[in-house]
Amino acid sequence: MKNKSGFVSIIGKPNSGKSTLMNALIGERLSIITNKPQTTRKRILGILSAENYQIIFLDTPGVINPEYLLQEKMLEFVFSSVKDSDVILFIIDVYADPEVKHFFNDANVSKILKESNTSKILLLNKIDLVDQKQIEKILQNFSADKTFVKVIPISAMENFNLQSVKETIVELLPEHPNYFPDDQLTDENERFFVSEIIREKVFEKYREEIPYSTEVQIEEFKEREKAKDFISAVIIVEKETQKPIILGAKGDAIKKLGQTAREEIEKFLQREVYLELRVKVREKWRSNNNLLKSFGYNPENE
Repeated sequence: MKNKSGFVSIIGKPNSGKSTLMNALIGERLSIITNKPQTTRKRILGILSAENYQIIFLDTPGVINPEYLLQEKMLEFVFSSVKDSDVILFIIDVYADPEVKHFFNDANVSKILKESNTSKILLLNKIDLVDQKQIEKILQNFSADKTFVKVIPISAMENFNLQSVKETIVELLPEHPNYFPDDQLTDENERFFVSEIIREKVFEKYREEIPYSTEVQIEEFKEREKAKDFISAVIIVEKETQKPIILGAKGDAIKKLGQTAREEIEKFLQREVYLELRVKVREKWRSNNNLLKSFGYNPENE
């Protein structure tokens, strides 16, 4: 049997379940997940290798109408991922959008649908939360629609119907040697995932605008033979007034943040670490092109 290999972009609105889906499909927790929208900011690559195929998933930021430069960069990650894909998965949260109108009324979604000739699969996610008749109605509405090769009802959280998703993807992939070694799971390094874990904990711990105003940079990452690995990370905020919120009274908030982040990092790395967290202010970094580039928001270089 000939080998198949290719790139599969996962596209959807914020909180539709893109990251949950990729993690479930590859069986590893690569993309961070929170209950807040716009948690994913960059393209995350996850690799699923089997005996006669390799699927390279691209988890992308949620499709939004950008309000500032960072969000524009996030949207660029979506379009650059689509451009390089052999298959596109469009995922809809049918619990939040039962008529699937919000999804198809979005100008950026329409642009991807119109401009890309790539094979497309529509995934109706979170079907465990809605009435079965509603799903049947949606499937009926798409029965004559030729935009999608297949429409598949799924629950990424419950692992429901994901085998069908994999099989459909493999059918559509081109014959090609594997792009990556069989045992490789991603193209990112440990530093990247450590910064993402810390950012995830910021999203979980702080409210309102604070998580969206933060970025995490790893300044030092030392593996030590006779001691715990040393990681020094900086949490970037946009305003001086945000710094004391991150720190908390007598530094309590950042201590708790550091503890939960360290536990998650140790689980991910499978070894003990010493984590040092500091806070720095970079005024209006979300609208500063040079700072965004230094933080790795370079979709054109993907």
